[in-house]
Amino acid sequence: MTEAATHRVFNQVPDLTGYNLFTGDPALRAALERLGGGWHASALDIFGARLGKPDVQQWAAEANRHAPELHTHSRTGERIDEVEFPPAWHALLALLRSQQLQALPFAQPREGAWVARAAGYFLQAQAESGSLCPPTMTFASIPVLQKEATLFAELGPKLFATLHDPRDLPWRDKHAVMIGMGMTEKQGGSDVRSNTTVARAVRGGGRGAEYAITGHKWFFSAPMCDAHMVVARMGAQDGPLSCFFVPRFRDDGSKNPVQIQRLKDKLGNRSNASSEVEFREATGILIGEEGRGIPTIIEMATYTRLDCVIGSAAIIRAALVQAIHHARHRMAFGRLLVEQPLMRNVLADLALESQAATLLMMELAHAFERADADPLAAAWKRIVTPAAKFWVCKRAIEVTGEAMEVWGGNGYVEEGPMARLYREAPVNSIWEGSGNIMCLDVLRALQRNPEDAGRLLQDLSRRAGGHPAVRAALASLQAMLRDAPDLLEAGARRFAQGLVLTAQAALMLAHADADDAERFVASRLGHQHGRVFGTLEGGDAALARVVARAWPA
Repeated sequence: MTEAATHRVFNQVPDLTGYNLFTGDPALRAALERLGGGWHASALDIFGARLGKPDVQQWAAEANRHAPELHTHSRTGERIDEVEFPPAWHALLALLRSQQLQALPFAQPREGAWVARAAGYFLQAQAESGSLCPPTMTFASIPVLQKEATLFAELGPKLFATLHDPRDLPWRDKHAVMIGMGMTEKQGGSDVRSNTTVARAVRGGGRGAEYAITGHKWFFSAPMCDAHMVVARMGAQDGPLSCFFVPRFRDDGSKNPVQIQRLKDKLGNRSNASSEVEFREATGILIGEEGRGIPTIIEMATYTRLDCVIGSAAIIRAALVQAIHHARHRMAFGRLLVEQPLMRNVLADLALESQAATLLMMELAHAFERADADPLAAAWKRIVTPAAKFWVCKRAIEVTGEAMEVWGGNGYVEEGPMARLYREAPVNSIWEGSGNIMCLDVLRALQRNPEDAGRLLQDLSRRAGGHPAVRAALASLQAMLRDAPDLLEAGARRFAQGLVLTAQAALMLAHADADDAERFVASRLGHQHGRVFGTLEGGDAALARVVARAWPA
């Protein structure tokens, strides 16, 4: 050893690359097959292998390191309102569109299409989450736009396209388009009924007519989408709320005056551009009937909330895999971390959380597919979707923090994957309605459709096979539903949490390994689980099997 050499590098964990995100996930593969999406397994196998390649991981890092840049004016002074993204962003969007994740169930309406799309979205979200925002909003806009026959005849093929088109052109001149959303304003946030943006008829009026929109939006994502679904009041600031299709360019090719004031400097989700905008008599086309803006928002939000659940389940899965990978390679105190009993407990607990989230998000996607024809599926869609968004999104925050701790100090630096996962985790809890709103929406759904509670709770009982812990949890939920309205509202978070944990327990009992299911039920419903991960009961060898099942070596 020379005098200049101070040490050799060893016991550092290699980057996790060259693995297949799909084939390495037994719970996802089994759910896909069980719920009718097995026809898509070979495509997901190829996609899962592609996402595990080093270049995709490099794209994810670069898209977050090189944030979007706003250019309001050209060199010569013209207003252009362009957002410049790095090439990595467009590469990620190209991957998404190649799998038709922005439209699959609508473009290919066949059995299992919803779970096939959910599985693909889940895989891409593990690689990079910010790029999911425009495809999610596009996806949510399709069922609304399909009701506008004339517009959709032109728009539909561009929404369904599988090739990404990054060009900033009028939407009719492109082969593929994306749709954003503009709902919230400074004074209201989630309270869209406080909006003040106004739309005035240019000529005539009514469905499909042209309006001039004046006002602002506080969160406008993503500003480079080819058009946005925008909520505005009809005629005056106290007029009824309606929904409008607002393209980035007018039909004459001129720029529609939707002026980007600034981009949000966000905690996470940094690859995606969120903006503040002002409408200066921007052209918009009325979508649906006048005064039906709120129902339109609710319809779109239901789909975006499903994607929040899928995206958060994916963050949980990504954090788990990174934690297990680290523990399988890192030595401490003479043994690999994964061989140490307490670390095995933590990893096994995280594995159960991930498996339960995966089963729930796939079951929800399946319910969306069947909701129009099956009252039970409709109950899952209406009630469990907001409850799952509340719970799974919050659990992602806890899981990423715990997984970062598995990495120790190496997890806290930006060069590794854990910091980005941790910063990304809170966004799904906030966007499309924060926790309180989700829990109150659960209660509203039950109030609007009282018979849904019976359908749903009976279904969970059936799936659980009469398990005593699930029976007790169901009895507790039924008792809460008999509370006075004010008391029930005050306990809405407790009800939503209990509903999701009971649903996850029932799904685990019905579809997971029996040992995994019993451990989940005992820890989550049996009050053995502490406020931190790693408090499971059981022997070391049994916990090692839980970890091995979660991500086979």
